[in-house]
Amino acid sequence: MGKFSRAAVTTTVAAGLLSVALAPAQATTTGTADTGQLPYSATTGVGVHNAYEKSKYPYFADALDSGAAMLEIDVWTNAFGRSWRVSHSNPLGNDNNCVNASSAAELRTKARNQDLGGCLADMRSWHDANPGHRPVLIKMELKDGFRANQGRGPAALDALLTARLGDALYRPADLAGGHRDLDTAVRADGWPARSALAGKFVVELIPGTLEEDNPLDSLWTDREYATHLRVLKAAGRLGEAGAFPAVHHAAAGDPRSRYADASIRPWFVVFDGDAAAYAGGSIDTSWYDRNHYLVVMTAAHSVAPAIDGTNPTEQQARDRLSLLAGRHASVVSADWYPLPSVLGSVVARGGVRPGS
Repeated sequence: MGKFSRAAVTTTVAAGLLSVALAPAQATTTGTADTGQLPYSATTGVGVHNAYEKSKYPYFADALDSGAAMLEIDVWTNAFGRSWRVSHSNPLGNDNNCVNASSAAELRTKARNQDLGGCLADMRSWHDANPGHRPVLIKMELKDGFRANQGRGPAALDALLTARLGDALYRPADLAGGHRDLDTAVRADGWPARSALAGKFVVELIPGTLEEDNPLDSLWTDREYATHLRVLKAAGRLGEAGAFPAVHHAAAGDPRSRYADASIRPWFVVFDGDAAAYAGGSIDTSWYDRNHYLVVMTAAHSVAPAIDGTNPTEQQARDRLSLLAGRHASVVSADWYPLPSVLGSVVARGGVRPGS
């Protein structure tokens, strides 16, 4: 019963928010199961890869309206450009569907190609217009990692998240509560119920492709931010943190063992990797579920038998969601933006039902 303890504390709030959190665009597809009553870690949703791209959504507000459980943003921090740039392949500038809206009325009226602050401003304006919206995981790939010496390090990211999202942000300190670290917290109390997370954004950080391929970069995003969390906790300032670092790439056993500094391992409760690797049978994915860890499974279409990465039939996409939910995914990620009815689906992770 431990993982339901926080849901019990928030019963009154949950009752008021449940109807909004499970609006038609986020409808449950688990038959009689009410996924809004389940802990966030006991459900599986659908994410959109690189949701900031204009070829997928004219505006980031459209991505937010899609009902998707996760939206991905790529961020560049190098010295050859200004600010936190949002783009897939241009490290020097912004190429995206964000408009830096200051109100809902501006979400589709201003110039696009804004920086990360502009994307976060859109999220806040959309949030204000949609109180009690579904919890949305915002996955940030830091393409070339942090640049703390240029004003774009973990503390600066925290400050930007706080300034733009404010109380719409679900923070590591919210999950940790009175526990010594995130691992202890999720093992003891688990994540809140989905209904209790209504109206919140959860930010996940992964190392970027360029960072991981750079032989001169020995301090990747995951390790740098986890160390940041440990330091903040020791200083009594964990409440300043705005994001959750993820262990990147699927691996058997406890993938956190890759970190030589064992003191940062308990700050990872989010894992992110290729769906085909997680579903291949060599990884005990039930371990993540039992411990209430989140698992983002990417390129869901590539799991055998492969289906179209953008335009599968609705039934194929739903079958893939069911398959990976059974493999204990928290988020099933692909480029299925043409299928909003699938993006809004939330199912019980691992076939769990309330009261079972």
